[in-house]
Amino acid sequence: MSNRLPLDGSLCLVIPAHNEAANIERVISGSRRVLTRLAGRWELILVDDGSTDDTSEVTRRAMGEDASRLRLIRHASKRGYGVTVADGLRAADTDYVAFMDGDGQFDPADLGRLAAVIGGADLVAGWRERRADPGYRLLIAGVFNFLVRWLYGVRVRDLDCGLKLMRRRVLDVAMPLRARSALLNTELFFKSQRSGLRVQQVPVPHYPRVAGVRSGARLVPILRAIRDLVWLRITLARRWRPPPTARAVAESS
Repeated sequence: MSNRLPLDGSLCLVIPAHNEAANIERVISGSRRVLTRLAGRWELILVDDGSTDDTSEVTRRAMGEDASRLRLIRHASKRGYGVTVADGLRAADTDYVAFMDGDGQFDPADLGRLAAVIGGADLVAGWRERRADPGYRLLIAGVFNFLVRWLYGVRVRDLDCGLKLMRRRVLDVAMPLRARSALLNTELFFKSQRSGLRVQQVPVPHYPRVAGVRSGARLVPILRAIRDLVWLRITLARRWRPPPTARAVAESS
């Protein structure tokens, strides 16, 4: 029987969290179990986005004997999802990098579904088979995805699914990350596809939030996201080009 692990290098899991003390212990415990099965060398980066509860302290306790594998980044005040995830991605220095929402709506074990196909891809993203969110959020997501397809030419299922796994080369072509909101996902897809990198998606379950307060879907953040959608597209057109080595690397893989 082979003891070979699914990933042939080191792995970092980035978890963004804001006031998730009621959910984060379960998320961290599940993450520890799956990371041990996926890679010999792994670490977890929790980015605490200005929490006013015990999110960071609960995370430290939940790491148990793996405490040395935890890196904690704390924002003094809430800065938003995109900035929070991006800060974690910038801090990661492993061969593979994943990120997963800290609200407990994904099962960390499903990172294994993404790892199972990373051999033929550079970026593997989940898509929620049945999204466990209210109808108004599904409507907003549908409009947002339409605008992304129109402005960016990115045609994927479930653009903002918060469960992704990527090779280091994805971050190499994506840096610097310029998105200031949940458009981070759009930026990763756009830059990967324009660089000739391989993108795959796999279905994953999505679970109802059982504790904490749902964020987003308010009018001001929605209008800000639409504004940023246009701003980011103009910025990328003016300031970003695929690195000349990216396509060559992709073609040789």
